Amino acid sequence: MGLTSSPARFITIPLSHYCERARWALDRVGLPYREEGHAPLLHRLATTRNAGRTVPVLVHGETRLIDSGAILRHADAWRGGDALYPAEDALRREIDSLEEDFVLALGPHARRWAYSHLLGDAGLIRDLWSREVPPHEARIVPLLVPIARRIIRMGYRITPATAERSLDRIRQVFREVDVRLHDGRRTLVGDRFSAADLTFASLAAPALFPSGCRAVLPSLSDVPEAMRSEILRLRETAAGEFVLRLYREERG
Repeated sequence: MGLTSSPARFITIPLSHYCERARWALDRVGLPYREEGHAPLLHRLATTRNAGRTVPVLVHGETRLIDSGAILRHADAWRGGDALYPAEDALRREIDSLEEDFVLALGPHARRWAYSHLLGDAGLIRDLWSREVPPHEARIVPLLVPIARRIIRMGYRITPATAERSLDRIRQVFREVDVRLHDGRRTLVGDRFSAADLTFASLAAPALFPSGCRAVLPSLSDVPEAMRSEILRLRETAAGEFVLRLYREERG
């Protein structure tokens, strides 16, 4: 079933929802791995040595994967197929289409919107970036925060206007999922959990703070009131309730 008997090396920024997407897939299929969390910016020391720039990176034997989607497909293949992606062509095409939509329309916007609120609190950011990373990196994080905050604001083009547009995009994706769930289905495609459900739930995590999410997230009580109020509103949608249920029932 596996490519190697040794655990895979899984390089992450623990806060990242894209890393949570890949982590969930690895957990789902039971692929043994050792997670190596890094603080933002410092992660590049590990990823560039393994052909990547961003996280997640998975090193599994001779295989190096530098994208969360590639890690999902690798995990499914390692399990023998049909674990996250059904063998039926029509279902697979539908899942692939939904995954692409969520990766492009939800993932970046959830990240931008969340950071637009979190970056304003230097103490909270120091705490989040220091969790589940090597002790020597945690000691460096306070020195990195000022420059890293600027780099992230520039890199993700975070302004009040772009953050509001990203929130609109999140709401739109949630409305589309609400419509899909209107017929009472329990999963987005077919009759069992798939990569489509996993991708939507993990990439929506920064907008919902679901219990059971293994990405580093702040306490709801620690975030700004405007962010907390929006999270509570999104939780009450059909899509939000769907994500919370998936984390309760499928993430274990």
